[in-house]
Amino acid sequence: MEIPNTLRYTKDHEWVKIDGDMVVVGITDFAQGELGDIVYVEVETLDETLAEEEVFGTVEAVKTVSDLFLPIAGTVVVFNEMLEDAPETVNQDPYGDGWMIKLKPENISDVDNLMTADEYKALIGA
Repeated sequence: MEIPNTLRYTKDHEWVKIDGDMVVVGITDFAQGELGDIVYVEVETLDETLAEEEVFGTVEAVKTVSDLFLPIAGTVVVFNEMLEDAPETVNQDPYGDGWMIKLKPENISDVDNLMTADEYKALIGA
């Protein structure tokens, strides 16, 4: 299981990467493994401003549907449209092509309050 040191993490198993003045969000390798084969990713909050921990979408796997929670407050500005036709990309490359949204954060320094890789490893017992 991969947990890159360059990212920040949430208790809800999302990862966050700063990309200029934007934040890229996806689910962790642990999360995709727990969900199993992902068959659908839905984000209906494009261009909406949401508070931290509000639901920004859902991910549907063969076994279950799981909500996706915004790691920090901001506006959802981009959805990874590749996931519409190839949701399994989240399973294959959760930290690369399997990213889910790009967010314009209200305060980019809020990323500093998220878990480090070591803290996330402790959370999941890795």
